[in-house]
Amino acid sequence: MLPSALAWLCLVAASLAPDNAGNQAEKAQSKAPSKVSLAQPGFSIPQFDLSSDQSLRSLVDREAGQYLGHPTTVLLEDGKTMLCVYPKGHGRGPIVLKRSTDGGHSWSERLPVPKSWASSKETPTIHRVVDGDGTKRLILFSGLYPIRMASSEDDGASWSELSPIGDFGGIVAMSSVMRLKDGRYAAWFHDDGRFIHGLGRREKAPVFTVYQSLSGDGGRSWSPPSIVCRMREIHLCEPGAIRSPDGTCIALLLRENARKKNSHVVFSTDEGASWTEPRELPAALTGDRHTACYTKDGRLFVTFRDTGLSSKTQGDWVAWVGSWKDIIEGSEGQYRLRLMDNKHSWDCAYPGLVRLPSGCLVTTTYGHWDKGQPPYIVTLHLRLAELEKRLLIGHK
Repeated sequence: MLPSALAWLCLVAASLAPDNAGNQAEKAQSKAPSKVSLAQPGFSIPQFDLSSDQSLRSLVDREAGQYLGHPTTVLLEDGKTMLCVYPKGHGRGPIVLKRSTDGGHSWSERLPVPKSWASSKETPTIHRVVDGDGTKRLILFSGLYPIRMASSEDDGASWSELSPIGDFGGIVAMSSVMRLKDGRYAAWFHDDGRFIHGLGRREKAPVFTVYQSLSGDGGRSWSPPSIVCRMREIHLCEPGAIRSPDGTCIALLLRENARKKNSHVVFSTDEGASWTEPRELPAALTGDRHTACYTKDGRLFVTFRDTGLSSKTQGDWVAWVGSWKDIIEGSEGQYRLRLMDNKHSWDCAYPGLVRLPSGCLVTTTYGHWDKGQPPYIVTLHLRLAELEKRLLIGHK
């Protein structure tokens, strides 16, 4: 199958419902985009400003004079226990672990962690995985060379030391982890040539590569990485994974770090065995470190750092609300939210994101929320139905 056909198949598969079987060919033809036009630097959908609403926030951690950044979160199966990990420093620095037992409204003190966590060289990420025999495991990655991992089989009460997962490295490992249909897990990360083989030096014109690694044993071991996409002229990185509502397609939303174009997206309809060529996203979805989940009513909520080339909120923590169809067709979506005002030109918003059983979206990140002060970490609780009623936002 030609890679260029994959995105079209993603849309067709997601749009063909059983009750429309007699009209599938017509429906497919009407929904498949013949060609997505080049993305524009601006966007036309409305953006609503929540940055002054203190009622949405809870404090995760703050320390006078200390940079706290780049959190990721995970929600456990009880629907209320969350874990949050983040570095004391800009990516590099000792890893901090905190727990919430009330869905992120309040957070514990900093919890004891293994000694090796103090040696973390890159942004830590935390993920839930489940073995073939049903064993639940938490895994934590720390990047650069080599990528290292720690694990817990008691819901984070105790952890192993950080250990290499192989003879390869990368940046923001692993930015996304997803269970595949056959029970394996796929993990995605990127590198700019410095750390994949441990060389530690960067070319004058670096080539950014997005990689995929697979685990067949519930996250205990990981395969050597394969290439998802590689480009020199633009710098695609920090893949944020989304699966289509019908489960047939995976999309990776990609940061564009050369700041020449909008963010990009790639698609796979064969569980990561092959990928489309990267395609530019609309400006409304242009940003860094996209994190996504579905809302209770089936829409997509994506949160990220705004890096739109002509965005008035460039550098702030924002969110996008739209649909899977918008991702496939390159549409702008429904609306955006300015979540918080970052008092820095860019340094914020590597957001954790979970959805509680109630439908409440809990998103957590760092930023320079007070002018002249180091960044610290907050959690926001977003109930879209309530927000939309308050903001007079309608949706189909």
